[in-house]
Amino acid sequence: MSSLKILSLAALLTVSMGSGVAMAKDTVKDKGVGHYGYGKSATAEEIAGWDIDIRPDGRGLPAGSGSVEDGEMLYEDKCASCHGSFGEGVGKYPVLAGGQDTLTEERPEKTVGSFWAHTSTLYDYIRRAMPFPQPESLSDEETYAITAYVLYLNDLVEDDFVLSQETWDEVAKLPNNPNFVPDPRPDTHAKRCMSDCKKEVKIVSEPTISAEEVAAADDTVVKAAAGNEEGAGVYNGACAACHNLGVAGAPRLGDTAAWKARIAQGEETLIKHALEGFQGDAGMMPAKGGRMDLSDEDVTAAVKFMLVESK
Repeated sequence: MSSLKILSLAALLTVSMGSGVAMAKDTVKDKGVGHYGYGKSATAEEIAGWDIDIRPDGRGLPAGSGSVEDGEMLYEDKCASCHGSFGEGVGKYPVLAGGQDTLTEERPEKTVGSFWAHTSTLYDYIRRAMPFPQPESLSDEETYAITAYVLYLNDLVEDDFVLSQETWDEVAKLPNNPNFVPDPRPDTHAKRCMSDCKKEVKIVSEPTISAEEVAAADDTVVKAAAGNEEGAGVYNGACAACHNLGVAGAPRLGDTAAWKARIAQGEETLIKHALEGFQGDAGMMPAKGGRMDLSDEDVTAAVKFMLVESK
């Protein structure tokens, strides 16, 4: 399946899932959209919003550039709290650098420099998903710079290197690239019928579309008890990504068993851990959860909210 087809499908699913009851009602009227009658055809603008992938040869790269020097400052500010100042990884967060010559060992260190095949994977992932608490917040120049610095941490470029469309070919292929080979296996094990095939295929049933069911699947936003709306707002915007799901050892909101020992440490201690960062037995809490744009007051309000909701 081509990249454009995948992106078109993703855009179509997004439009369908994000449109709520109104879309469900429209779909009931218009059963001609798609095989199952869900959603609507993606527009060129919607597809363009998803079509941001970077190819190994540099196709799709935006204009701009970023240096190792600029990348160092950005990395320390936005990445080091999780990945370590030297790419060594903090707690259970991924290691980005090192691991060369370990791939034949029983437990190899799979990093950008030791395992990855293409620099485009690094640039594309940073652009889409990093930094963890604020994905897609980096400019193209900042993404170039951080990518260049991670390459530098792996001894793949010099400290005066500047990454751009013009210098991409110098670093497009990473050291382990020759060890990646095309997968010749088919997408499916089913064999195409070439003779004596069924002449007609009948659809025996159609899905039942229910506006009420769509409405029931609406996103859940944590609501605050009266008097702590500010803390709930900070939590939903900055903390829920980890504490709603228990990511990386983070105690889930409302899980009284997980919070019991923490609450016993006292509110002041927990606020200090949230502000300054803390390495616990179950996981690592970056300073302010990695959201250095939050004020101390914001973080304090969020902690107080979580304590109330988890007792």
